[in-house]
Amino acid sequence: MSKVILIVAAHTDDETLGCGGTIAKHVALGDTVYAVFLADGVKSRQDATSNDLEARCSASENALKILGIKSSFMLNFPDQRMDTVPMLDIVQKLEQILNEIKPQVIYTHHDGDLNLDHRITHQATLTACRPQPGNFVKEIYSYEVRSATDWSVSPLSYFEPNYYVDISNFWDVKKSALNAYALEMKPKPHSRSIEAVDAHSIVRGCEVGLHRAEAFKLLRKIS
Repeated sequence: MSKVILIVAAHTDDETLGCGGTIAKHVALGDTVYAVFLADGVKSRQDATSNDLEARCSASENALKILGIKSSFMLNFPDQRMDTVPMLDIVQKLEQILNEIKPQVIYTHHDGDLNLDHRITHQATLTACRPQPGNFVKEIYSYEVRSATDWSVSPLSYFEPNYYVDISNFWDVKKSALNAYALEMKPKPHSRSIEAVDAHSIVRGCEVGLHRAEAFKLLRKIS
């Protein structure tokens, strides 16, 4: 039976970096995938212009099309200043989307990421998905994002995956989506380079006997 999947991301490109291969696999299996972005990832930058925002939006449209995401939502919270917004406001916006599409499976950020918006997104997601009677969300996973998850230095924030998805047949799709975000990618040896993401998928695959994989932390599963 097909499922409804929701990717909750702080910024456009996080969905591809964190679980682009898994998204493509869900789509290939007949699942319906949506994405919600809490901030634009641009406006906090010095000298950012409307052209920069337009380019990021265009890149996102292309990447989501490549991955096969049905539609997306942009909540337009202040980029890199989400700590200035009451948590209740963020949670209520997410709840509206949850009630609209009723996803069974959710992927969101790791709570130990260096990026502040990522951590707030994680907290807001779990709050919006609190396990009340009749809740339709049955599975919640956190994903890792290069240059955010791997740059956290606290041992309490270490990402310890316990769930792996074989993306050996979907790396090319993920790579195409990453190329759509070319302006956000960096040259190697930066952690957020195509080469680094590729190498990391190979390492994650080798951890569980696969050619390539994306790794997640299972936060909740109800069967």
